[in-house]
Amino acid sequence: MEMKNRQVNHARNIWDRAITTLPRVTQFWYKYTYMEELLGNVAGARQVFERWMEWQPEEQAWHSYINLELRYKEVERARTIYERFVLVHPAVKNWIKYARFEERHASVAHARKVYERAVEFFGEEHMDQDLYVAFAKFEENQKELERVRVIYRYALDRISKQEAQELLTNYTIFEKKFGDRRDVEESIVRKRRFHYEEEVKANPHNYDAWFDYLRLVESEAEADTVREVYERAIASVPPVLEKRHWKRYIYLWVNYALYEELEAKDPERTRRVYQASLQLIPHTKFTFAKMWLYYAQFEIRQKNLPLARRALGTSLGKCPKNKLFKGYIALELQLREFDRCRKLYEKFLEFGPENCTSWIKFAELETIL
Repeated sequence: MEMKNRQVNHARNIWDRAITTLPRVTQFWYKYTYMEELLGNVAGARQVFERWMEWQPEEQAWHSYINLELRYKEVERARTIYERFVLVHPAVKNWIKYARFEERHASVAHARKVYERAVEFFGEEHMDQDLYVAFAKFEENQKELERVRVIYRYALDRISKQEAQELLTNYTIFEKKFGDRRDVEESIVRKRRFHYEEEVKANPHNYDAWFDYLRLVESEAEADTVREVYERAIASVPPVLEKRHWKRYIYLWVNYALYEELEAKDPERTRRVYQASLQLIPHTKFTFAKMWLYYAQFEIRQKNLPLARRALGTSLGKCPKNKLFKGYIALELQLREFDRCRKLYEKFLEFGPENCTSWIKFAELETIL
């Protein structure tokens, strides 16, 4: 009413009492600042806004203050308000708005600085893909393609896979637009790695997913990364002590050992992998003859015959299976250790006297000798 009757000072007194008595009622502040601006009293409107900001109001109030300054081309004042705003409401979206404000006002260096400060502000504990996507797109607009690549890769290496889907999608699109063949392939590999990570996290006992994942990292990654994935895979031990549940799992160990021997060229690690797998298998319930034989064959390739014999002897003591006897006998035959073959056949027939084939093979050996 006072405003309608041109009683400006009366109106000011009323608004002053209102915002002093009820400082959390935003409509009083909005109407007070609107009145001052309508009267052409920009300094007065600014003063009211300053009083309001002392109460650290909601985000929209800060935006209204910033818009006031921008209407009068007061870019530096708006920048100062943004500086205070992102400290009172330090959400990622507000830092992005601040950076875009700088970009709109032709201050690329300031915009970049805001993004860099935001990255530092949130650190590695509170990384948000939206910030890095916005930062990367800003650099893309400036044609700073190498900076874009660094930003995406830095974020992808640190943000958890389930929280970085948009980041990965944008990175892949970027590489398809600007990258060479190697960069495009790398982005696709990253996307596939994300996919496999999701699969094995959803079901750690999905061994087919582990095999696919391992094939990917073996073809692309450093040895330490490959080993880290193998260690995670073999840690997913089947929960049930039944052989049918272990058949796929045990090949993770086989592949791990073969990787260490043939790709990494590390015999000591290979030995440790084989020994760890043999310690893990519950031999009282079931065993895998192939693991004993693969280990023995590995030791022979390392010219370590005593260890090979010891492994096969241990296997026969723990779980005398036909396949183990046959493998051990075949080894000694190759070495022309006929006395050892004879003893093994005798032991074999003690455990399985009904095995006709073993009797025949033993007889053939004696005939040759």
